[in-house]
Amino acid sequence: MDSRLAIRARGITKCFGDVVALDGVDLEVARGRIHGLAGPNGAGKTTLLGLLLGLAVADSGRLEILGAPVGRAFEVPGGVSGFVDGPGLYPSLTARQNLAALAALRGDATRSARIADALDQVGLTDVADDRTRGFSLGMRQRLGLAAALLTRPRLLVLDEPSNGLDPAGKKHVHGVLTRLADDGTGVVLSSHRMDDLEALCSEVTILAAGRVVFTGPLGELAAENRELDYRLVTSDPERAHRLALDAPGIRLTDDTAGRQGGGALVVRALVPALDDLVVRLVHAGIALRELAPVVSPLEAAFLALTEQPSAGGQEAGRHGAAGSRQEAGR
Repeated sequence: MDSRLAIRARGITKCFGDVVALDGVDLEVARGRIHGLAGPNGAGKTTLLGLLLGLAVADSGRLEILGAPVGRAFEVPGGVSGFVDGPGLYPSLTARQNLAALAALRGDATRSARIADALDQVGLTDVADDRTRGFSLGMRQRLGLAAALLTRPRLLVLDEPSNGLDPAGKKHVHGVLTRLADDGTGVVLSSHRMDDLEALCSEVTILAAGRVVFTGPLGELAAENRELDYRLVTSDPERAHRLALDAPGIRLTDDTAGRQGGGALVVRALVPALDDLVVRLVHAGIALRELAPVVSPLEAAFLALTEQPSAGGQEAGRHGAAGSRQEAGR
């Protein structure tokens, strides 16, 4: 038993009839860290979140949450909170009344000041006395997070908490999660939004077809042995194009010889080759105004590890094995 871990899972397997939702999953989440969970639709993310929240039990394997073994009962230790598939709310009650009702169901005589503080943390003070039937998706997500905060969780498990959030709402949610982690709470954040995972998570686990295909620090996914496409905007596109053609390890990636609208150049390279190209541009007196990956390192790794196409707008999870296994929102 490791007191530094909020979650320790070994060989977790879960089936629904003949459908294998989780197949020998290992997972470790440290206290005080935000751990991302990603994968195509049908990869097993919702099933795993359900196990962590006590909504389901594993068929085999060993699961410890907050240092306590989880058995074959539908329960988890105190101090665990969160939601899967969105929070459940009473539409006829106000935001404030929803939190009071949820606290009462848990036998918690939460003071009104604590409810007000939770609403303030997620940026819902101005609508605290509005009925939730009129709330947008993003507002409902924030209210679900406020409900989780009432328990003062030591482990917080969230499913797509940024769904429907505007920039202000996202800022509130990111701030809450960062503060919780700083205070020692372990956070598991499942999301299809790679920008959220990159902004918040120190580590990430990627699932495909019920199995872990990667788990570890985000930096390992951006390792220098993986080629990425980069967009460069310079002060002299034509000269930059000629330099890129002659630079070792640089490939132009499209039918227009790598040039996009607005004088941008798109190249494919390893990090060392890209660094060398930047040095060549500077030595040639060409100003570099923008340099960014076309697809983020996390998204590129996600697509490679889960065998997803990087173009065409196809929905994740349509390929072979992962497409044949159902997550089904359980």
